Amino acid sequence: MLDIAEDLNRWVEEGRDFAVATVVSVGGSAPRGPGAALAVDGEGTVIGSVSGGCVEAAVYDLCVQALQECRAVVERFGYSDEDAFAVGLTCGGVIEVLVAPVAADAPDRAVFAAALSAAARGGAAALTRVFRGPPELLGRPLLVTGPDERPDGTYEGTLGGHPELDRTAVGESRALLAAGRTGEFVVSESGAHCGSEVTVLVESSTPPPRMIVFGAVDFAAALVRAGKFLGYHVTVCDARPVFATRARFPEADDIVVEWPHRYLRETATDSRTVLCVLTHDAKFDVPLLAAALRLPVAFVGAMGSRRTHEDRNRRLREEGVTEDELSRLRSPIGLDLGARTPEETALSIAAEIVATRQGGTGRPLTGTRMPIHHDTPDSSVRARAVA
Repeated sequence: MLDIAEDLNRWVEEGRDFAVATVVSVGGSAPRGPGAALAVDGEGTVIGSVSGGCVEAAVYDLCVQALQECRAVVERFGYSDEDAFAVGLTCGGVIEVLVAPVAADAPDRAVFAAALSAAARGGAAALTRVFRGPPELLGRPLLVTGPDERPDGTYEGTLGGHPELDRTAVGESRALLAAGRTGEFVVSESGAHCGSEVTVLVESSTPPPRMIVFGAVDFAAALVRAGKFLGYHVTVCDARPVFATRARFPEADDIVVEWPHRYLRETATDSRTVLCVLTHDAKFDVPLLAAALRLPVAFVGAMGSRRTHEDRNRRLREEGVTEDELSRLRSPIGLDLGARTPEETALSIAAEIVATRQGGTGRPLTGTRMPIHHDTPDSSVRARAVA
């Protein structure tokens, strides 16, 4: 439900009653992953999606019912080839959906409100709920936030079982939040590996990943727009103040006038950061890439012709870059789309970034039998908690 946190946070501030349906488990070629949500308020207004349209009407009815009965339920939707008009997923996948009411006077309202507020502000938050187990535990929320929200490391809410269940859930939730992942784990109701088991979904909301575009060129303006569309916090960096201006890059989150390699040394990066080097000028590229290829970032790509690529690799080797480090470089950057314009080139670069992140091949799906959706550590994880 944190994927629609901004709208739900507004509903909380307005005092609305609502119910939220959250995808908690998927199988096969499901259209959306765990954490995807649809919500319905007391007036029948709907936001979000759990399936891209396949089962939305049925989930809507479940939300209305949950509001009326003040009771959480879990529903499974799969493919039915016996009745073309049956409610199900046309893609052939399977999803489980947790539907839970969030009434204005509900005891758990404050926990949901805190989670939605943190996520809407771009803070780090992990919302944990039981979706398989005793009926009285279904949908109960527990919230873990990042140190900026709660420096003392405390948490809010309870899953409603044994205190050890909460302690185990907090530890697992913090680990998933630190990795920026949404996933599930299994533990017993008492928090140990005995007795009745419960399955818990942890939804993580983290600040958007960074895309740093080096080189304030025409192609960079189009790539900034593509990066924003993909949900990145986009920074443009160039040593030339005449080019690195707000007028040229109105959609960038940050514009930095600095030598690229110096800025990269000083700025924060992590395992989700994407670095796109568009300068194709050796005096900028070589020191920048020598530093970038030694950082644990998600993607390092550089623009240039085949000749530029070979010359740049030679210079990087002379700077001591190893073959293993050099193998991380995506150059020439982008997928082979036949792109020519800045917009087409930005699309080709964005497509390679998505393919790298999700484990895609970049090949056409037509005529192949490869999976449409790839399971990667970035999308969801499954774990068995250790008490």
